[in-house]
Amino acid sequence: MRTTTPETVAQLITRQWGDHRPGLRYGGTVLSHHRTARESAARAALLVDLLPPGAPPHVGVLLDNTPEFPFWLGAAALAGAAVAGINPTRRGPELARDILHTDCRVLVTERAHLPLLDGLDLPGVRILVTDDDGAYADLLAPYAGAKPGEAALRPAGPGPGDRLLLYFTSGSTGAPKAAICTQGRLAAAGAALARQFSVTGDDVHYICMPMFHGNAVIADWLPALAGGASVALRRRFSASAFLDDVRAYGATYFTYVGRAVQYLLATEPRPDDRDHPLRLGFGTEAGAVDAARFAERFGVRLVEGYGATEGGASVQRTPDTPPGALGRAGSGDDLAVVDPETGAPCPPAAFDAGGRLTNGDEAIGELVNRGRSLFEGYWRNPDAEAARTRDGWYWTGDLFFRDAEGFLYFAGRGDDRLRVDSENLAAAMIENILARWEPAAAVAVYAVPDEVAGDQVMAALALRPGAVFDPEAFEAFLAAQPDLGTKMAPRYVRLVPAMPVTATNKVHRVGLRRAGFRTTDPVWWRPASAAAYRPLAPGDLAALLAAYAAQSRADLLDR
Repeated sequence: MRTTTPETVAQLITRQWGDHRPGLRYGGTVLSHHRTARESAARAALLVDLLPPGAPPHVGVLLDNTPEFPFWLGAAALAGAAVAGINPTRRGPELARDILHTDCRVLVTERAHLPLLDGLDLPGVRILVTDDDGAYADLLAPYAGAKPGEAALRPAGPGPGDRLLLYFTSGSTGAPKAAICTQGRLAAAGAALARQFSVTGDDVHYICMPMFHGNAVIADWLPALAGGASVALRRRFSASAFLDDVRAYGATYFTYVGRAVQYLLATEPRPDDRDHPLRLGFGTEAGAVDAARFAERFGVRLVEGYGATEGGASVQRTPDTPPGALGRAGSGDDLAVVDPETGAPCPPAAFDAGGRLTNGDEAIGELVNRGRSLFEGYWRNPDAEAARTRDGWYWTGDLFFRDAEGFLYFAGRGDDRLRVDSENLAAAMIENILARWEPAAAVAVYAVPDEVAGDQVMAALALRPGAVFDPEAFEAFLAAQPDLGTKMAPRYVRLVPAMPVTATNKVHRVGLRRAGFRTTDPVWWRPASAAAYRPLAPGDLAALLAAYAAQSRADLLDR
């Protein structure tokens, strides 16, 4: 394994030159490390000629996970340019905004995504279509002999401080922010993960998460580059094809985000579920219950991590990390859990004998980094940048609590806090408990307004194939959970045919919250005066809406 941390990602690409071992796998195609570096060098030379003088050296990439995506990542690194990953689930003015906001002068796409661009006004943007019946190949042909280091936008070549990625955050409100990631930080991140997971040239990194999102590039592609491993691409994530791909490619490592692990667990069990070369999965938001189920079924350890694309804070897991915790502060970080209103540190979490958090109202706060932050800013968004770094701290926007030993526990996103009967609750904690219910394939917990004051807990459940919602069994399950607080049981339960998710497999909470209990999906509820769940009938809904109107709170349902 290569142990020297490179200064730039361009150096990682250059080191592939002359290495004729398998480097990139896609379908039935296998390309060597040398070939992938050659393809990136050709595109780097083309990019230098295409970018207008004086314009920000930015190229938008609107692609699925095809070989062209890593080719263009490598091209940008070699040229000293930056890639803006464009989300293909965005539409119309929002999609145009993403491209223009990041000042892309070149947009690389494919025929499948051309309809998304129909009617969009993209002045000054040169569009390249990678599968356009020969025109793209003709455009690249004059640059076929380019080598790494021959084409760059600056005579000195790319440096550690040059932008390489402009990756949009997947925030639930407002326009996405384009986080700046430089070559030096990304190269160091890739090398650190390669060391942590002992990546070697014998490994194959399976990239099934979308490459327009930071998870696939920072946690999968970059450590493969740093450790000399090859990568295998899946155009789009498929739970049913996951194991077949792993076996076909000989994959040893993969990353996940959001609900991907739940989708894998929801597939039909097979006798050969453990017959594969996978040794490790790394990601976020799987939850302790699903991680244990994954290890039991597939024999693969999942390592949960925490670290934003922005680089402002990271949590590192250590061998003594207790179940449910993510770990301690990363090296060089000065992390604290603070009251977001006052900035005062929150007291350590206290648990009863059943593992129930007894002081969540005081212990749950926002995770901040009060020390050196690797945050490099947002592109053309000074207000968001100032909010993220106010008072000289980096504010993650995420809820955590810390136990007496200093271990950190994720409690949800900043907008996942619920306040029920004057008690603060965290959605992630309730989700982790509900995930234990065997019929549930996926769980999401969120707040809906109470008729009088504060919030009520609502849960969306996607059931496993063949399962039905048994309210009595669900109530018995809730009663048996020792760490379920008295305010945590859902008042409303929505049964969804499939959990709505974003393009990065994160739960689409905005839509769930907006719909609340006003949905065509079946909703069960437990009125304050009732001891059991019952279907939310039209008469119940009418009475509820009248109660909101009587308290002048009906408008909250539409926010």
